Amino acid sequence: MLEEITKILGNEAEDLFQHKGIVSKENLHLPGPNFIDDILSQSDRPIPVLRNMQTIYNHGRLAKTGYLSILPVDQGVEHSAGASFAPNPIYFDPENIVRLAINGDCNAVVSTLGVLGSVARKYAHKIPFIVKLNHNELLTYPESYDQVLFADVDQAFDLGAVGVGATIFFGSENSDRQIQEISKVFKYAHQLGLVTVLWAYLRNPAFKTKAADYHLSADLTGQANHLGVTIEADIIKQKQPVNNGGYIAVNFGRTNEKVYTKLTTDHPIDLTRYQVMNCYMGRAGLINSGGASAGNNDLQEIVKTAVINKRAGGMGLISGRKVFQKPMDMGVNILHEIQNVYLCKEITIA
Repeated sequence: MLEEITKILGNEAEDLFQHKGIVSKENLHLPGPNFIDDILSQSDRPIPVLRNMQTIYNHGRLAKTGYLSILPVDQGVEHSAGASFAPNPIYFDPENIVRLAINGDCNAVVSTLGVLGSVARKYAHKIPFIVKLNHNELLTYPESYDQVLFADVDQAFDLGAVGVGATIFFGSENSDRQIQEISKVFKYAHQLGLVTVLWAYLRNPAFKTKAADYHLSADLTGQANHLGVTIEADIIKQKQPVNNGGYIAVNFGRTNEKVYTKLTTDHPIDLTRYQVMNCYMGRAGLINSGGASAGNNDLQEIVKTAVINKRAGGMGLISGRKVFQKPMDMGVNILHEIQNVYLCKEITIA
């Protein structure tokens, strides 16, 4: 398994496998078979939440490892159905989304109320469902970026879901409303025993400067993670960082020079570890997103993302477009290659 992963990574393998984290792994709460017993059971989560979380952990190829491989397909709303499914039109049919997650041996499938509700009686007992409750629709003109609720917790509960997901655009003009809204949503979800997953994304034109796009900086995404676990998200979904110093470049907010000298380097594993640290040192699991499909190098990029996430102390990967915009057999193969990273014992925490 390690030989195959090394071949996929090519010239980047040695650097990714040999790196030692600047912040010791001993400070982290790491994923593992006993994560719920050791970490979540110490929290105020209701017992049904622990049960549903264990259901997710016990499903698929990564069952009982403490790692997660999740298929998210909410892009039909977030990026438009045409842009998302034209490369592979079978996914206009929601059943194929769920079939891909099942064939790919995922821990869970995430999608909209409409997608999961349309096939709930056939599949809700075959793979854990997570319903994404809010979305940024793209039919308004001029474009207006906001996350609004398309569904509620009761609807997710009634169709047999084990969890709910939501996005907050931290840094946006609507973020205050979204934080208050989703905090209430997550509180009620926990009362019903549902797991909560937060897309802790950044959205502000000022974060993209002439020098770089700091929507992907470790310091800003790390703070978004910290805000996410503050409203008791059980799992944080975050884009993997590609740079650092967003606070400094944009010249706002508050930071500390040690963030850039003692807690991070420019290595992607250290940048991602800073994201984990902001998830209460791993008490809430960090799953990184796979990003847009870029064509022929998607497999290499997604395996690299998985290696960085695992070695940083993350809990897994949630990858959509790099998977469902391929023929189903190829998408299944990509999911299995992601899972191989987390199953490979030779790939250790940095």
